[in-house]
Amino acid sequence: MGKFIVFIGLAILVYYWIFKRWPWQPKLSSREAALTKARETLGVSRFANRGDIIAAHKRLVTTVHPDRGGSSEKVHEANAARDLLLEQLPDNTT
Repeated sequence: MGKFIVFIGLAILVYYWIFKRWPWQPKLSSREAALTKARETLGVSRFANRGDIIAAHKRLVTTVHPDRGGSSEKVHEANAARDLLLEQLPDNTT
């Protein structure tokens, strides 16, 4: 019985290493994964409103802008994250 528990534990760890999620976590669609990455990039919560997203974007861009020692790639990533999050808001008026 002890060997079986160890085997199951190792199988779960291998699953995590391969798929980067635990077996009991739901699989995210590509859209949900992109939204999650955008939220992590800007550092906003799932319930962030338009003002929160724009403020977080401005904070991030001031730190990663090429004039401040950052890279244009990071600025493009921040812009894409902002655009994606603003697009998914229900009250999108842009």
